[in-house]
Amino acid sequence: MTSPAHDALPRPALTPSAAKPPLSARMMRATWRNLPAKRHRVGLEPGLTVPAADGSPLITDHYFPRDEGDFPTLLVRSPYGRGVPWSPQYGMLFAEQGFHVVLQSCRGTGGSGGTFDLWRNEAADGLATVDWLREQPWFNGTLGTVGPSYLGYVQWALALDPPPELKAMVVQVGLHDPYALFHTDGVLHLENSLLVGTGMTYQHRGMRPFIKATLRLRNQLKTLAAARPLRGAYPAALGQEVPWLDDVVTHPDADDPYWQGASAGAAAERPGIPTALVTGWHDALADQTFAQYARLRAAGGEAALLVGPWTHTSALQKGWPEVFAESLAWLRAHLCDDPSQLRPTPVRVHTGGADAGWQDLDAWPPTPATTSWFPTADGHLTRQPPTGPAPLTSFRHDPNAPTPSLGGPLLSATAGPRDNATLESRDDVLTFTGPVLTEPVTVLGAVSARISAATDTGHADVFTRLCDVDATGRSTNVCDGLAQLRTSGEEPARVTVPMSVTAYRFAAGHRIRWQISAGAHPRYARNPGTGESRVEATEFVPVRVTLHADSELTLPTDGPATG
Repeated sequence: MTSPAHDALPRPALTPSAAKPPLSARMMRATWRNLPAKRHRVGLEPGLTVPAADGSPLITDHYFPRDEGDFPTLLVRSPYGRGVPWSPQYGMLFAEQGFHVVLQSCRGTGGSGGTFDLWRNEAADGLATVDWLREQPWFNGTLGTVGPSYLGYVQWALALDPPPELKAMVVQVGLHDPYALFHTDGVLHLENSLLVGTGMTYQHRGMRPFIKATLRLRNQLKTLAAARPLRGAYPAALGQEVPWLDDVVTHPDADDPYWQGASAGAAAERPGIPTALVTGWHDALADQTFAQYARLRAAGGEAALLVGPWTHTSALQKGWPEVFAESLAWLRAHLCDDPSQLRPTPVRVHTGGADAGWQDLDAWPPTPATTSWFPTADGHLTRQPPTGPAPLTSFRHDPNAPTPSLGGPLLSATAGPRDNATLESRDDVLTFTGPVLTEPVTVLGAVSARISAATDTGHADVFTRLCDVDATGRSTNVCDGLAQLRTSGEEPARVTVPMSVTAYRFAAGHRIRWQISAGAHPRYARNPGTGESRVEATEFVPVRVTLHADSELTLPTDGPATG
């Protein structure tokens, strides 16, 4: 691709169509604290029409500094509308700092023409928008992208065949792989899928319809999650049919042709676009962010990583001062040739637990020692390996009364660390607890479990969680994961369960706990125990899971651990 030359033109005088940002955006802007001082007044050209790849009109708002100058451009493409919070959070704040901001509704949303089809049109429509930018007199040929969640996916899609003007990206709590948003190891992320469906369907229509739809889903979630079959039950909770949602929930296999071309992960293997990544330890998309960073670094690309004590939503709320500062510094460095605000190390993470706080690192993941912990029949967790793979203990999981989910990496307000007392009091939840720590232990990196277990039906899930037990006995979740367990007869199967990544310091006087169950509902769609499709099944059979002694919890630690 070639790019026409652009002279350094001053911003033209305001046209009669230019306006102030909407009052709702200005009011929200006034509530934010601890942000950099405003540099420019902001103007707005609303409702511009940009032709999509097939000619469909993409409705676009243009925010700009109301001063003369040669300013770079940020492209923000969203399926969630162009009003609050996007207009103040991206349009106003970045225009105040000296950027043109092009805030655009993806096709089929926010008044844009065409039909929204998850992921399929974003690359072509992004390139069509860059073609339109080249014709604008204020575009100086320097382009960056920024945005969270699906607004991150559209950035990766554009970077698959990047235009030469694209000089930097900031992907905040974003995804590159739609399959991994909806499924893990073939298991549907039920609650998050319904929340995504609600957001994609209603948020671009305005806050009132979106809030109403969110409340409806919350009120009907329990009934919906228990429906038999699950497929066909969600329109009542969402208020309408959502064809693309039905497609994603009925294609649980990552190798299904349906998912061909969905992932934009290959874009991270291009080293030419400096990319800053932001996530939180309890972000539902955290694992995708870590995969993006690994790919960027392996390709030799310039990348930065910020990981805070946040969920998917709190990163843009409680964490916004840090996230905005990180994003602004990266964009100024690569679009404005001003690296003065960049931090000296590429990685900054917030370590939770004892002495919680930020630390700067030269690389991620670090390479601490790996420690293994093993369960015992009396509920302890020990460093002593077992003498053999003998049966250890068992529990009965009934999908008709499934083990509930509690906290963790959800898209809802219930995400994050929680007191696990009610969960751990259940008969279908096993806990194995280590000795009181005499010294702090820091877990830094990827946590995993190897489960060795048998089932009496041949079909079960295994959900495993790392918890911190304080001196009062309160158990708080740190990270977790789930995988399918398929067995034959009485022979155990062995499955490795990735439990995400963490930076967490267990204090002296605390204990490490390993929690094991056969589900977390409605976070994950329940396993019927029969081998049938989770969304089509009408019969659910209880399953007995027998855990074997050679199961193992693996922690990347940098401190001593006794036991």
